[in-house]
Amino acid sequence: MSSLKANPVSLAWHPGVPIYASEAFLRSDGDPFGWVGGTDDKGRLRCVLPYTVVRKAGFRMVRFRTETIPLAGELDLGEERSFLNDVVEYFRLTGADMIIPSGNTAVFRTYPDGAAVAPYGTFIKDLDQPEEALMKEIRKTYRQNIRKAMAAGVQIKCGLEFLDMSYRLIAETLKRSGIRFKTYDEFKRRVLALGEYVKIFVAEYKGVVQGCMVSPFSQHTAYNCYAGSRPEPVVGAMHLLHWEAIRQFRTMGVRRFDFQGVRINPEKGSKQEGIMSYKQGFGGRLIQGYMWKYSLRPLKSVGYSLVVRILKGGDIVDQESHKLVSKQMLRVGMAS
Repeated sequence: MSSLKANPVSLAWHPGVPIYASEAFLRSDGDPFGWVGGTDDKGRLRCVLPYTVVRKAGFRMVRFRTETIPLAGELDLGEERSFLNDVVEYFRLTGADMIIPSGNTAVFRTYPDGAAVAPYGTFIKDLDQPEEALMKEIRKTYRQNIRKAMAAGVQIKCGLEFLDMSYRLIAETLKRSGIRFKTYDEFKRRVLALGEYVKIFVAEYKGVVQGCMVSPFSQHTAYNCYAGSRPEPVVGAMHLLHWEAIRQFRTMGVRRFDFQGVRINPEKGSKQEGIMSYKQGFGGRLIQGYMWKYSLRPLKSVGYSLVVRILKGGDIVDQESHKLVSKQMLRVGMAS
């Protein structure tokens, strides 16, 4: 196994890699931003990891908005772990205070030594198959709801003219769950920064928008980034919206549709279990991996964690890390 050294490299985004690695997206997310590359002992660039630096209240926080992106062949887990270990040291030298979780846009296969870690996953639907096969993968009740919505006259429309309406629906949907959404100006800047690589879908019934989805994409993957709906949308409207988005992206030659994040083994009857069940119903495969964070400056990291716990009950790693500990303890018990 060869170890990989982390160094800054020039951004060379193209549609064959995730849109979240593009300069347009990274620039809208934080500053500075860029790619860290993993180079082997022969000087070959084997992988890249896009990053942004978020500055808030005196903290300098590094965030990775995709997982490690392999180049010229796959990395084995040992190589990727050695790369992430060196990534940590690289950002320590830059003066960053901490590496924070990525939100729900990145599911890592592994993590660096000493990181705080939690299990995480996402459902991905492969689009390189016939439309009939894609529909057959969908849960039977969802297929019935799609047909009901079509028969009722629900129409799926797409365009940036729905930006304002989508913001209102998404913000209201999150508010019903007690979650505060970003400001309109930030939302608009993020979406418009992606130019031709973002689509806004809405489901409309008798002139009233029932739900929406904002989907950044490239040839690599399309994402269910933001979604929202009225409190009681017409039956099947959101199922039809997702199905039409999947159909359109397949026609465009996009390879995958990523439902962007689920918690692993959520509590029975919880909201998170409902989210997982909904996304699973569209027939994608569950990709399981990890979220992680890292303390580079212990005092500042403790301060950050304390603030996040007070405001949000902790970040995703704080909330989910116990599951990984429980799993490891179970393995030790079985081995003894």
